[in-house]
Amino acid sequence: MKPEAEARVHLRIIGRVQGVFYRATTQKAARALALCGWVRNCGEGGVELVAEGPVADCESLLAHCRSGPPGALVTGIDVEWGEPTGEFTDFEVRY
Repeated sequence: MKPEAEARVHLRIIGRVQGVFYRATTQKAARALALCGWVRNCGEGGVELVAEGPVADCESLLAHCRSGPPGALVTGIDVEWGEPTGEFTDFEVRY
């Protein structure tokens, strides 16, 4: 059986996503999926993240990011897919 393809996804989430535990819940979701990477707030009020792992798991994280935690209001997500670099060992919140 061929192992599942790995991917890297880079997201820029727009909307009311700061001050609503968006980063913390995204980190929890990514770790539950065993993805590696990071999430951080952006200066313009959005959130950015990079995740690497199996394509299906990256897609599951993307689905989580479309809604976010209670209190969040996601109005848009820019998605860029790429090849994984293997540079991460965990999923962290960056400040």
